[in-house]
Amino acid sequence: MSPPSSDCQSSMTRTVNSRLNLRVGEAVEVRSEAEILSRLDENGRLDGLPFMPEMLQFCGQRFRVHKSAHKTCDTIQKTGLRRMKQAVHLDNLRCNGEFHGGCQANCLLFWKEAWLKRITVEQPREFVSAVQIKESCNQDIVFAATRVRGDNPQEEVFSCQATELRRATSPLPWWDIRQYLRDYLSGNVSLSHLLWIAALALFNMVQRKRGGRGYPYYEGKLANKTPRKTLGLNPGDLVEVKSKEEIEQTLGVNSRNRGLWFDVEMLAYCKSRFRVLQRIERLIDEKSGKMIRLSNDCIMLDGVTCAGDHSVNRRLCPRAIYSYWREIWLKRVE
Repeated sequence: MSPPSSDCQSSMTRTVNSRLNLRVGEAVEVRSEAEILSRLDENGRLDGLPFMPEMLQFCGQRFRVHKSAHKTCDTIQKTGLRRMKQAVHLDNLRCNGEFHGGCQANCLLFWKEAWLKRITVEQPREFVSAVQIKESCNQDIVFAATRVRGDNPQEEVFSCQATELRRATSPLPWWDIRQYLRDYLSGNVSLSHLLWIAALALFNMVQRKRGGRGYPYYEGKLANKTPRKTLGLNPGDLVEVKSKEEIEQTLGVNSRNRGLWFDVEMLAYCKSRFRVLQRIERLIDEKSGKMIRLSNDCIMLDGVTCAGDHSVNRRLCPRAIYSYWREIWLKRVE
């Protein structure tokens, strides 16, 4: 897609004032395709956030608010939390990658409140005439925006909500207490959970100052090449996550096994059983937009996502990113 001309700059950063202050559990209806397109700029974005073709199938449908997306983690430059304005996640709606080269990241979709309308369960559907809507964007732009021009014309470079996340957000310091108040007021977390996280954060802070170990704690044991084990897992297979001690024996001192990082958030799932959701073979690199083909085993487990409970730079992030597992960290349950 060619870059926009200078006379389009104002609409490139278009902002639609549609503050609903949605809370978890509220019912909403995704606006019609025409309504949403009228709220996008010439690049198919609102406040820098793309509306992707994978989201078109949900237009006109009703869902519950799953989480407030007032903040999210920076998976591009790993700088910590980022603030997002007037956005939510709906009923665990995720991107299927259909128009992004079949990417299997299964990312939770971001929905701007301007793309939604609050409803009651009994409220009848509203119909908007196309003549009432002035388009600044169209469906062709939304589809074209999934690709960008890279240095190599023979190589596909993708654009999606994940690759454009930094443009759609602003820095959010972990110590900004207002974010945690909003976590509670929006319904993202209960008061008891928030207090537990605060107590855990305080304990870990004291431990760091004392030179002690935080909670939870794990460390890789191997100084050389990390091992591999193949289970031949397929979607639907039942597995059990190994214990922390068993997994530590497969990790290098950098907490990785053949390049794949075992994250502290994954410790909560040790010794629990899950179904295999899918084998991951291709992912979009969020920093470059290029498709990565995975040669080593990489497993996604159904319902196993990052909670942001233990990471300082991702505290209570509602994005619920799926964790990636090596087969050596799992054991098949017959």
